Amino acid sequence: MRTIHVSKITEAVESLCIEANIVLNHDIREALKKSEKAEESETGRSILQSLIKNAEIAAEERLAICQDTGMVVIFAELGREIQIIGGNLEDALNQGVRQGYKKGYLRNSVVEDPLRRKNTGDNTPAIIHYSIVEGDTLTLHVAPKGFGSENMSALKMLKPSDGVEGVKKFIIDTVSQAGANPCPPVIVGVGIGGSMDKAAILAKRALMRPLDKSNTDPYYKDLEAELLESINNLGIGPAGLGGRITALGVNIEVYPTHIAGLPVAVNIGCHVTRHKSITL
Repeated sequence: MRTIHVSKITEAVESLCIEANIVLNHDIREALKKSEKAEESETGRSILQSLIKNAEIAAEERLAICQDTGMVVIFAELGREIQIIGGNLEDALNQGVRQGYKKGYLRNSVVEDPLRRKNTGDNTPAIIHYSIVEGDTLTLHVAPKGFGSENMSALKMLKPSDGVEGVKKFIIDTVSQAGANPCPPVIVGVGIGGSMDKAAILAKRALMRPLDKSNTDPYYKDLEAELLESINNLGIGPAGLGGRITALGVNIEVYPTHIAGLPVAVNIGCHVTRHKSITL
């Protein structure tokens, strides 16, 4: 049985929160560069160039890419042959967020009650999803999620008879109705199957898959490509000012579901869709 001290976990989360907010992931940076060449609108190209420059300055100056530094979502994959010592895992994760947002000079955006709206002052608590896996490691995926895009996400309990056409319509309609609000070009995370809550988690996790990696199932790989083309034909364009590039990618994750159900969730990520990972 391998052990890991909570101080190591806190240190890792602190670093991931800062890096995710400052350094744009390589796959997204490359997708923006590729999109700038493909964009047909002069205004759209200018916006994409500005987004690329903004990311470069953020990394060089060690500044947040966006002023909305998000509510932190953590996927923690805990090996069943590892023991956490020195404290509580969840406390360690939240302490990492607390320290990261303070040391990184990142905006605190979390309120302690959804209706009374008092800011917690340290961007905690994080939203944490746990899973038990084989092995003796702890893998942490940290995703600070801005709410300009989160607010444009949606979930629908379709009927099985709605089929793939109903799924496609719901996804495209969701992006269309979002318009400029989620700061396009967006990344579209889609979760299909499971239950209502499972579909939403799948959609969130889908945003973390690199844009250069399609679904391994050829059926869903083709569906991702079809949806991306349809979304980019909407004409929303960069910053919602018109153009060819509305989305950088569509990532679909699926899970078995009930014979009477077809849950579909769409979690939209903005053009900086932040996430960093580490295995301890």
